[in-house]
Amino acid sequence: MSTVAVLDVGKTNVKLFVADKGGDILAEISTPNRVLDRPPYRHHDLDGIEDWLLDGLAGFARSHEIEAIVTSSHGSGGVLVGESGAAMPMIDYEQEPPEGIVADYASLAGSYRERGSAVMLGSAHLARQMLWLERGWPDVFAKARAFVAPPQYWAFRLCGTLASEVTSLAAQSHIWSSADNRPARLVAARGWERLMPPLARAYETLGRIKPDLARRCGLSPDTRVLCGIHDSSANFYRYQAAGLEDFTVVSTGTWIVALSDRGGVDFDDERPGRSCNADIFGRPVPGALTMGGREFAAVAGEGGGKASREDLRRIVASGTMALPSFGADDGLFPGTARRGRIEGPLAEETGARFTLGTLYAALLTSEALRELPPVRTVVLDGAFVREPLFGALVAKLNPAARVLVDHDSFGTATGAALLASHETRDQPAALALEEPDLSELPDLAPYASRWRERAHSMEMKR
Repeated sequence: MSTVAVLDVGKTNVKLFVADKGGDILAEISTPNRVLDRPPYRHHDLDGIEDWLLDGLAGFARSHEIEAIVTSSHGSGGVLVGESGAAMPMIDYEQEPPEGIVADYASLAGSYRERGSAVMLGSAHLARQMLWLERGWPDVFAKARAFVAPPQYWAFRLCGTLASEVTSLAAQSHIWSSADNRPARLVAARGWERLMPPLARAYETLGRIKPDLARRCGLSPDTRVLCGIHDSSANFYRYQAAGLEDFTVVSTGTWIVALSDRGGVDFDDERPGRSCNADIFGRPVPGALTMGGREFAAVAGEGGGKASREDLRRIVASGTMALPSFGADDGLFPGTARRGRIEGPLAEETGARFTLGTLYAALLTSEALRELPPVRTVVLDGAFVREPLFGALVAKLNPAARVLVDHDSFGTATGAALLASHETRDQPAALALEEPDLSELPDLAPYASRWRERAHSMEMKR
């Protein structure tokens, strides 16, 4: 059976999957995405990933007929490319750049319509990384061939062809205006056009695997290398491939990321947590995000647990609330970073904290949904849906939409794998969704209204 190899580069871990053409995962291996804390700055171990990748492909090739290879990756990552590989190490986006770069970038970044996201912390944004590299290593920067996101870097390493791709550029890079499907004006202003290779679609075949790599890995010399895709966009694409329309996907984990296929958003209006990504066709995808995983952990604790409907009724009846924000990020509530707190009669009852954390996560999810156009269908996936009460709470809080839960934990890899058959698929991809159980839930509307009022109150603002 012909299969697809998917390299999924996450911020914490790197995974390699083998999937069939329908996106079903057949095998998986993983390794930490190692960060080297040494000069010239904290950076990712690209050489280590490459050795691991090639060994993994060789191992999979012994039992699977791999027809294509595709990479998905987190956003905010970029690689300055020289003649045959990285001209400079790949900056860890949590690395703080020099103060001068931070100050200058704030004045250069442009409007929200140009950026498509807030100006975030650390070295997030490809544009800020490019500014740092240009200022810090001008000779290397001047001789570089390109600056590309990780999916396109790995495609280049595997087949030798350089390309840009719209979902990767639209992932808070600040070098692409997703609202207008064009490079940000900053690119021309800095003379960076020469570092942006021609655009290719995520599903396009850039070339065949290099002959020496084919021999090393035991792969066919005809193995295709696809352009690659941003990870959230890959997950979004699998729902598009299944024929879903008029929908918002909420992916949960470290971040709560909501992406919608609906238009009607004013992309000149910057609001907390709002983003503008792109789908594989270059169409703008309105989004909203907040660091929900860390917020949940701050309330629920790190030990795990199970949410209880009985505890939920007690929490709602008593008016006990978790109010944002516990982490260093304001999220959807400006001025609340590190000011999160738990209030109410059950605030000190540790046995109810997991349920309270689940309710808090559902409220944050609903707040993200409020930032996007109303849709017919909301799909929840990711880490939070392992707790059945989470989906039920989101559905109860959003009665105007049909809320469905997807328990597939391989959404990004599945979506990326489906790219290999994008041009030949003659029917919608398979998708298994279920409705959450809303039985025995209390009326949440009065509680949610009070929570929103408290979360947005003036005392919670700067």
